[in-house]
Amino acid sequence: MTSPRSPLPLIAVVGPVPPKMFAAFVDHYRSHGVDDVLVAFHFTEHASPDRRAELLECCEQLVGRPVLVSTGPWHEHIHGDLRDHLRRRAGTGWHVLADVDEFHGYPRPPEELVAEAEARGSRQVGGVLFDRVSADGALADWAPEKGLDASYPLGGFLTSRLLGGNPRKVVLAHSSLPLVLGSHYSPDGLPDDDLLVPVHHFKWTERVLPDLRRRVAEHSSGAWWEVTPAIRTEAAALLEHIENHDGRIDVTDPGMSFQPASVEHLPDRWAEESRDVAERYREYRRWSAT
Repeated sequence: MTSPRSPLPLIAVVGPVPPKMFAAFVDHYRSHGVDDVLVAFHFTEHASPDRRAELLECCEQLVGRPVLVSTGPWHEHIHGDLRDHLRRRAGTGWHVLADVDEFHGYPRPPEELVAEAEARGSRQVGGVLFDRVSADGALADWAPEKGLDASYPLGGFLTSRLLGGNPRKVVLAHSSLPLVLGSHYSPDGLPDDDLLVPVHHFKWTERVLPDLRRRVAEHSSGAWWEVTPAIRTEAAALLEHIENHDGRIDVTDPGMSFQPASVEHLPDRWAEESRDVAERYREYRRWSAT
């Protein structure tokens, strides 16, 4: 079902992704009523000129010219810098925040979630990364005619429980709310965990391994600056897991709780398990701040 049209702008920082992923991303948010899509691209020296040209052409056809096109090393602060540039361009009000591999599974239209947050005196709505993978854990490509849901029919908590990454995401935020790198949380506090939007994370495709290896190499050498070692440690954990499981993600590992899922339909245990992973990182923040 298509949501009513929404005045909320979408803020998206995009790297050299396949155009079909960018198109699916735009289609998803438009199906939820988001018309205004503000995009900033960043391309490193590794990006294919042909891929860059194809992606920029796709963007212009779908949403118009990007707000900004940046080039150079992917220092860790780049994403936040570009995101904040887009937020300033969007102006005062609430914004939708998503990376190109993140598809929000809103339980209600975004403007209703904003109204609920405002009624609670909050400037944000939070989500939890719900990692989507292929049926056998292979890091496979997908075809537009098949679709992302059918290509990656399992959902689980790989980011938090295997990689030790922060699964929290701020999915809707008022322009006055400051955000940390990756939009994982705000230094002004965490959102209400009574409502956690599933962030379907379509990251685990065929292109992820070369990307992760490059991140480890470039951050380890100092060619790409880092704020914390989290990018390297999380990437290394995934690479080790893949090596130990014949090039696949172990979808039978009970710790990651992989179950059949789609953007429209979540496993029965989603609410319980998402609160669990969110609360673990709430406690981590309390501990790390002392």
